[in-house]
Amino acid sequence: MTYLPALQKTDPQIRDLIIAEEKRQWSKVRLIPSENYASAAVLEASGSVLTNIYSEGYPGKRYYEGQQNTDQIETLAIERAKAAFGVDHVNVQPYSGSPANMAVYTAVLQPGDTIMGLALAQGGHLTHGWKVNFSGKLYHSAPYELNPQTERLDYDQIWKLAKEAKPKIIVAGYTAYPRTIDWQKFRQICDDVGAIFHADISHITGLILGGVHPSPFPMADTGITTSHKSLRGPRGAMMICKAKFAQAIDKAIMPGLQGGPHNQTTAAIAVAFKEASQPAFKEYAAQIVKNAKALADQLLKHGFRLITGGTDNHLILFETFKSKGILGRDASRALDRAGIVANCNLVPFDTQTPMNPSGVRIGTPSVTSRGMKEAEMIKIGDWINAVLTNAKDEAVLDRIAGEIAEFCKSFICPGMDPRNWADDAPHSAKNAEKQVAMSRL
Repeated sequence: MTYLPALQKTDPQIRDLIIAEEKRQWSKVRLIPSENYASAAVLEASGSVLTNIYSEGYPGKRYYEGQQNTDQIETLAIERAKAAFGVDHVNVQPYSGSPANMAVYTAVLQPGDTIMGLALAQGGHLTHGWKVNFSGKLYHSAPYELNPQTERLDYDQIWKLAKEAKPKIIVAGYTAYPRTIDWQKFRQICDDVGAIFHADISHITGLILGGVHPSPFPMADTGITTSHKSLRGPRGAMMICKAKFAQAIDKAIMPGLQGGPHNQTTAAIAVAFKEASQPAFKEYAAQIVKNAKALADQLLKHGFRLITGGTDNHLILFETFKSKGILGRDASRALDRAGIVANCNLVPFDTQTPMNPSGVRIGTPSVTSRGMKEAEMIKIGDWINAVLTNAKDEAVLDRIAGEIAEFCKSFICPGMDPRNWADDAPHSAKNAEKQVAMSRL
């Protein structure tokens, strides 16, 4: 039977590119910490007929008729998220994390109010007050920095800056910070200076729900998370808040910033929370951290300088320039050439440019979703060292790419069926049956 038959008939070029992408995701070690593999169930919901309709408004208060099913779907997503986080209110309509942050700010701030978030160059996000982003243009940004000696959050310095800057909101939660966040410290700082405590947990939601990172809720006043990354859901987002902010936050997203929600994404978010409520998810979250620590230890053995010296979560940030004499962009390209997908990244107090910084950022959610454990992390650490020690040797990169492609054949990709690739599938028919069965878990 033809795979993706409607696409084969209508647009074979796009069909071929989708299949090529499936093969890429299967044959490479994907270490970008914000990426993962969605389950077959999440993918089915994301690609369902729910994409056909508009549902402007909220359950029970829609502007369009025909919401008998979507109201139930959105309510399920909301209730499952509320139960998971133990919070008063959740809005599952944001299209992604950046609009979710924008909606929260719109709800609780006025243009010109002061916002405090970690500087982008040290692990914060664009929407946490960076100067070229709306958050740094609409609001006055007073960014805090890491301690230059420890490369960790310095809560005393953050507290001192907060007293001086008098922010209306303080943002905690990061894109390139490998250590546990002390949410209680932020609560104390916000209470002392009268600021709203906003938690952006987009990277670590899966770890929080899996019980391997403390939760900021219900301590935080407001928060957001994306629904993919370590949660393994669709590409969407949600806003989380205390009851007193609920009405303002709902109005900020609709009609403030968006029109109709993407119902197919809402359904997939509900599925992701159903999956995250199962015992296996806790095992998965714990293994993410075990894998990150094992990979970090192996990189240290090879002489890499890791930011903060290691990791407590899913993420590792390491310096390539001083460690191996290669800049981050060149390093990430060499790694991809050899079958390891990572992203170049600024390190704290970097003297290089964002387009070719001094470091590389990696993480373990995707490889953990494939069933890899500590032994595989040691192999991956060895490969990373071999690639970056021989980044200009095409023969070495070709050899490692072949080794990794062979290595990846032993690990499933959730939501994918290798039998779809006909004669060039990377597995025997017998092994493919096993892969298919496991990918549907």
